Amino acid sequence: MTRRKTHILTILIIILLQLPQVGLAQEFLNGICRIEDGRIIFRIDLNWNHDQVKQVSGLFDLDTVLIGKILLGAPDSLMLADGWKWKKINSRTAEISKLMASGSSFNPDSIKGLPSEKLFLMDDAWLHVAAMPEPDQPNYGVNKLNRADAFSYTDSVARFFLPGYPDARQVFISGTFNDWSTSQSRVKKIDGGWSVTLPLKPGKYAYKYIIDGRWTQDPGIKLRENDLNGGYNSVIYCYNYHFKLNGYTDAKKVVVAGSFNGFSPRELVMNRIDAGWELPLFLRLGTHAYKFVVDGNWITDPANKVTRPDGRGNFNSFMAIGDTTWFRLGGYQSAGSMILSGSFNGWNTAELNMEKTAGGWQLPYVLAPGNYEYKYIADGHWMSDTANPYFTGGDQQSNSFLAVEPNYTFLLTGFNKAKSVSVSGSFNGWNRSGYRMARVNNRWILPIYLKPGKYTYKLIVDGKWIRDPGNELWEENEYNTGNSVLWITR
Repeated sequence: MTRRKTHILTILIIILLQLPQVGLAQEFLNGICRIEDGRIIFRIDLNWNHDQVKQVSGLFDLDTVLIGKILLGAPDSLMLADGWKWKKINSRTAEISKLMASGSSFNPDSIKGLPSEKLFLMDDAWLHVAAMPEPDQPNYGVNKLNRADAFSYTDSVARFFLPGYPDARQVFISGTFNDWSTSQSRVKKIDGGWSVTLPLKPGKYAYKYIIDGRWTQDPGIKLRENDLNGGYNSVIYCYNYHFKLNGYTDAKKVVVAGSFNGFSPRELVMNRIDAGWELPLFLRLGTHAYKFVVDGNWITDPANKVTRPDGRGNFNSFMAIGDTTWFRLGGYQSAGSMILSGSFNGWNTAELNMEKTAGGWQLPYVLAPGNYEYKYIADGHWMSDTANPYFTGGDQQSNSFLAVEPNYTFLLTGFNKAKSVSVSGSFNGWNRSGYRMARVNNRWILPIYLKPGKYTYKLIVDGKWIRDPGNELWEENEYNTGNSVLWITR
């Protein structure tokens, strides 16, 4: 659909258009969408998850980015693009609405009794609002293609090719890479079929083609996942790493196994090439241990000098993707060994030997954005990081807390006499000890990494649980004491 400076809401009765069926046809007339006092109104359930948003979007052809803007906490009564407005009805329901265009020939009575899949609602302006959060990325992934030309990925550009369909009028591609938009990514007709290129970051993506309004799984892709709608989405991975093993040309089978797939000795079979073996794949950000399995024999990577003990008398090769985090500990010059152990390596007690420096100990380690707990082990003695003011647990049994690439900071002011302040919520399982906040300039703070979404939480001040006085958003809980509410958009 072509973008215009003036966006006019249009409800088209398209007899041949078949949108995905989600079993909500009757609900269309009793609540999800209605015409009232010259306004078109949609009801939004604030507890919808990503898949439910996709289902409703498919039924009414609403771009998910509009619904996502509401679910991710746009201020109440915000005026959205082109006159759209939303308001919160109660703790779990909101409505989006817009005045019908003056002089519109649309008659609400004309849609009564029509199956909802015959209705198609479009508004370009919705594409300008914030996108839905990206789904979690898996630890790894390898593509499986029915056609070699169905998908390729080079220099951060993905190319999709759909063969056939010479009589199709228009084709779009819709998926997690464009928030399941139905009109944002048009596929161009070329010799032999249809093609589109998209700039994509490494990762996993689910998608479908929309061919003249019909949602269609990609026939060239083997990988698929349930779309929770009685069908399947195609799945592809954009690669970011290449395992290579030179030599061993007489081997019958070579497998790569690592911490990313539980060291499975059969799953990731490498491809034979003239120089040896290779396997391109997607790997999640962070540090990964791995080995090659050559005809059943486990070996470290001969081209990789970075090896570490696995705690069971053997060694693994190590590789990393992402930015480096430096762990540094001052002092302890008399210690014979210093080991780093944490939630990021399964609390392994032999793997991460730190390097002694002139002033203490250090170790570079690549971690994906997230929250981690860790400790140091000096000659067998466990201890927290004395230079890190953030920790979890009690004073006697505590772990140091680290947020890599934090995107939010909890802040509490006005409690200068408090001895300890923690924060606990849905992001840490409501742990009673919580994450300890640090006093900085008469304020209590805690930087943290939170994925996009909704969180509930409370502060624990000297053992007393309170709502965050600096946050006006809250909702009732089962104890009638209320929880503070936090929305993270990106």
